[in-house]
Amino acid sequence: MALRYVAIGDSLSEGVGDDPWPDGTPRGWADRLAELLAGHHGEVDYANLAVRGLRAQQILETQVEAALALEPDVLTFTAGMNDLLRPRLDVDELRETLVQVVAPFTAKGARVVVVPIPDIRAVSPAGRLIARRRLVLNGIYQQLADEHGMMPPAPTTGTIFEDPRAWADDRLHLSALGHERLALGSAAALDVPVEQGWDSVPAGAAPRRSVRTEVEWSRRHVGPWLGRRLTGRSSGDGRVAKRPTLSPFETVAERPPQGAG
Repeated sequence: MALRYVAIGDSLSEGVGDDPWPDGTPRGWADRLAELLAGHHGEVDYANLAVRGLRAQQILETQVEAALALEPDVLTFTAGMNDLLRPRLDVDELRETLVQVVAPFTAKGARVVVVPIPDIRAVSPAGRLIARRRLVLNGIYQQLADEHGMMPPAPTTGTIFEDPRAWADDRLHLSALGHERLALGSAAALDVPVEQGWDSVPAGAAPRRSVRTEVEWSRRHVGPWLGRRLTGRSSGDGRVAKRPTLSPFETVAERPPQGAG
């Protein structure tokens, strides 16, 4: 019987920042994890309900019921980062929301993997803004593991995820390297053999930043992000899940052309 794997969450689980598949579909660590699971288990049915820009409450309202109906053996989720970036954060409300996301799956025996928020102060100015909040969120994740049977969040201190090379140009989403390493770490947590050192920092120094690179980053990424916030828009407006139902995992290169019989 095929292993049933479902991913829910926000832009990280959708795959933003990674190199896309040839047809332009976001790839990302969840797709990469499905591929690793298929290589280990032989057959994996995979669905990905994640949509960029969503806060935890929106993920609960729009994805959890559908994901439960798919009866996953493995569930991965990313939630909370968009909450941390908001002006106000109700910690108790966020905790209760995340309990409602996780508890129904662990109660049914699913293995639930969450992605903790690393210290990105060396990556992005946003890292300084959320430095305390991310510790609170990671503490909630640990509480979910202790009290609701979720798999313990992996440590991030001193790992690749604190290095700028693991992050895309916008400094809020993982790069292709970051997505690859996150998939390897998640696979290891699920008892899939992977090469050791998957979380190690690459040799050499990260590229140096200059006034020019900072100005360009602000123009391309900070301005549009602030514009959406000020007008109440989200990067996920009008978007739908890229893989809403379970189906055998295939890379895009293996999929038949659209309309093929």
